[in-house]
Amino acid sequence: MLKASPTILQIMKKEHIDIKKVIDSTLNVERVQYLTEIFPTIPSNKILNKVITGIGATYSELIADRNSIIIEPTVPVIKGKIKEHKNAMGVYEGKTVDDVIEYLCKRQKRHKFITTPESFWKIKEGMEEMEIDMYSNYFLLFDECERIVQDIAYRSDIILPMDDFFQFENKALVSATPRISEDPRFEEKGFEIIELRPQFPIKEDITLYSTNCILDTLREVICGCGDKICLFFNSTDSIHAVIKQLGIENDSAVFCSKKSVDKLKSRDYKTTYETWNLERMKRFNFFTSRFYAALDIKLPFKPDVIILTDLYYAEHSMVDPDTEAVQIKGRFRNGINSLTHITNTNSNYVIRSQDEIKGYLNGCEDVFNKFMSLYRYAASRNMSDMLGEAIKVIPYYNLLFPDGSKNYSAIANFVDEALVKSYYHNEESILAAYEKCRYFNVTHRKKYLPLGDFEKLKRERSTSLKERHKEIVRQLELLQGYESGITRTLVNDLKNSDPFIVEAYLAIGKEEIERLKYSRPRIKEAMILKQYEERTTGTEFIQMVDLHFEVCRKYTLKYIKEKLNYIFKTLEITPRETVTSESISDFFNTQPYRSGNNKGYLLISKK
Repeated sequence: MLKASPTILQIMKKEHIDIKKVIDSTLNVERVQYLTEIFPTIPSNKILNKVITGIGATYSELIADRNSIIIEPTVPVIKGKIKEHKNAMGVYEGKTVDDVIEYLCKRQKRHKFITTPESFWKIKEGMEEMEIDMYSNYFLLFDECERIVQDIAYRSDIILPMDDFFQFENKALVSATPRISEDPRFEEKGFEIIELRPQFPIKEDITLYSTNCILDTLREVICGCGDKICLFFNSTDSIHAVIKQLGIENDSAVFCSKKSVDKLKSRDYKTTYETWNLERMKRFNFFTSRFYAALDIKLPFKPDVIILTDLYYAEHSMVDPDTEAVQIKGRFRNGINSLTHITNTNSNYVIRSQDEIKGYLNGCEDVFNKFMSLYRYAASRNMSDMLGEAIKVIPYYNLLFPDGSKNYSAIANFVDEALVKSYYHNEESILAAYEKCRYFNVTHRKKYLPLGDFEKLKRERSTSLKERHKEIVRQLELLQGYESGITRTLVNDLKNSDPFIVEAYLAIGKEEIERLKYSRPRIKEAMILKQYEERTTGTEFIQMVDLHFEVCRKYTLKYIKEKLNYIFKTLEITPRETVTSESISDFFNTQPYRSGNNKGYLLISKK
């Protein structure tokens, strides 16, 4: 391990650090290096862009000779760190202020807390109770700091520690993929960005599939995978649907939040867990976004890793190539066998540059301020109420704290999400985002089917049964001319969606369904007639009729009725109406006859 030297201190003052210059040239630069080989301790007032995942930033702070508070994004990460560092305390849901105080009373050289952002207040209150000035006595490290920006839209409490963060004398943010807000306090406190620049290859091969059918593309991809597959998909409902449609219930495990665990277990899906460990893994292992960053997944094998993005069923499954995809790859400390991202696209998404997004926000701010001026000086209560409601509709309103001050993390999230969304406008834009990223060598493949995810969504969101039937018929028409196993799968999918209209289409066709104006009773009647005509003109029926009836012969009414009923029953044909002796006229040209008490028909010729 290198010790601090004037050379390192001089380099630290620069915007970037060149790993090759700092690390002893005798070290093997082909392997990932540890942060402690660069910094004995993480320097204060820095935003450390370590570039490489898994080089031990948290480990560096846990062994540092100082009291520390480390903020991690999720509970599974904390539980994993506590397993390896027994002297540290994990603070998260279920832990109390009293637990913090009890830990502070332990006689040990240094106290190390690892906490979620939401539970940071427990440490703060415990310190106050013990009359400890944490701002001067503790180093605060915010790990995987991009999550402050990326998660705030659905996790507003993630920024609760930030006001305290800036009050610490010694503090830093760290990530391999940082996203930082434009909070002016960074500049006020003299923060510097330090970026490590590895002089060895860090790019990972990734196969990007552009598709209009996520499930069928996934089905094809997993056929080429090994015994262990890790799938990252930020939608519990979609994960459940994939598992069910692929028929892999007995060979899958799902790792997700406690709320999602409860949801899946309520659906009788048992192998779902809040925390990851090796013993729980099966062949197919699904992870939601709480496992995208920070967690160390150490395996005795190299898994195939698949990222899934479905914009029509789970828009929040979008993955940023420059951050989340990198972090997913970095979870596996012993490497991976392959990396694949399967995604569809949505041309309704607007393509905007970062400057255009910021320009839009500036416009929203101007409109907001003008409405606020009108609101403050409204001439009446009614006008004030109306303007108050209008203000809440302006997008900028949601980017402010309750006191009206700017929420810089929310603003950064708005820009970041709009930028990432624009990547998914089409296959060219998502490919360009990956190619621009310094972490990947991209192989791009396309897989488009006659029907895709968007068509399925249109079926499910039809406003009426008639509209649903129209859409299914339209999609069945699109499948005409395609003969393949996938096509049969798509037809079966339509049949599962609505068996009646698919059977009707196969029986009487689009034109007849449209002529009948999608009326279910009339379509049903037409199907029965069509089936009757087809069955009664078939070889078996004709042979049976020829067996029991001959032209130029007379048959009694009783015989005709009995034999026709016998033929229909034997061939399992449902008559279109009740069978009588007159039914023989459907098959023969006849002439009535009477001989004494006997009535019947003379069969003149076949129809």
